[in-house]
Amino acid sequence: MKKIEIRKKRRFNGSADEITKNNYQLGFIKKKRKEETIMATRKLDIRLCSLIGILGLILFTPIVQAQTPFDVTECGGGPVTIVFQSPEVTVSGLEGKGIFFSNHENKLFNNFTFQVVQIARVIGSNRVSNSYWKIMDPDGDAIVASVDVVGPEKTMAFLHGTGKWKGIKGGAKGKTSAAGKFIVPGTFQACSRYVGTFELVK
Repeated sequence: MKKIEIRKKRRFNGSADEITKNNYQLGFIKKKRKEETIMATRKLDIRLCSLIGILGLILFTPIVQAQTPFDVTECGGGPVTIVFQSPEVTVSGLEGKGIFFSNHENKLFNNFTFQVVQIARVIGSNRVSNSYWKIMDPDGDAIVASVDVVGPEKTMAFLHGTGKWKGIKGGAKGKTSAAGKFIVPGTFQACSRYVGTFELVK
């Protein structure tokens, strides 16, 4: 009887060990699957974030057209106001109106009209001026530009545009191409040529 009880006890203990072992293996498998699920979720999140980032760049990156060359001559005239004048220093302002015509085969800015206001100073032989321009096409759409002059060199920059010129960026380098004797005292008549490029950012 004692031998039978010992065998039964051993069998019972053996079954318990197997159950414990099976439970341990099951727990390990569940833990591993959970870890794999977490890793898969993280990878999916990373891919989604990357996709969202790429879509954001596509949607919010400005659409830029290729740079377009232009070559124009502007001619204008108007009154000049002398603020101060001496042999050493002259400070003046002017308001002018005129027209552009194109020297380029693409005929950009041809027959555009403009209005400009300028402040200038001359110290000795050094001339410096700053001006702001409204340049208007035949449809009434406009470009706002600035021109800085140091000596004979002129630098034009496009600041703003309306209508078809909205988002315009670019500019040009220029020089005076013609300047005659003032037809009436206190006025100016002159032409300048500008060569540059622009692009439309939308």
